[in-house]
Amino acid sequence: MRGEHTPRWIDSSRLPDDVIAKIEALRPGEDLFVVRDGVPIAKIARATRQTRAGTTGSPAGSPEAYDDVTVVATAMKLSSSARNTLSSQLGPDYIVLDMHSAPRTAEVLLIPPLSPQLIGSLRESFPNARVVIAEVEDRELGIVYEGPVRRLLDAGADVYFPPSTIPKLAQQLDRTVTHFNQLEAASGTAVPLIIESAKNDEE
Repeated sequence: MRGEHTPRWIDSSRLPDDVIAKIEALRPGEDLFVVRDGVPIAKIARATRQTRAGTTGSPAGSPEAYDDVTVVATAMKLSSSARNTLSSQLGPDYIVLDMHSAPRTAEVLLIPPLSPQLIGSLRESFPNARVVIAEVEDRELGIVYEGPVRRLLDAGADVYFPPSTIPKLAQQLDRTVTHFNQLEAASGTAVPLIIESAKNDEE
């Protein structure tokens, strides 16, 4: 029948990584133009998402498009390369999206240290998400998100204890002082900065 045509495709493994990154970073409604000598010769638009069974799913960006994966929305400014790396490290059961393109039903919201007011506002935008605060330092990807604890340690503090009871604080303090003394005696050099876990071994 006139007007019908067979869809043509290119396997993504044949494309450079930077091109794949640009395609994956496309938001719903955005286009990526392929240009030769300054003249557009093709337009790439975000396709509907394929489910694991291989059938066409809902348009990317809708909640139904991510029914088979855990959506991690990031409130950090991350490059598409950084998001792709994080998603790849998490595995096929996850997808990492910028918060502006993530569905409201995202299960995880990854944020840097922020004010309580801003955290509350973000939680309203993603009511079902578990809010995870993370400090990130990845020089290779050019990402540094430091929080108040890191800044205090950099300023000269040696140890940070998360909130605990007085008995647990005594256990942590004794263990840490002993640890420092052992390190100094063994090496004679300055001990490294550490953040003590709130978990204690209790008999």
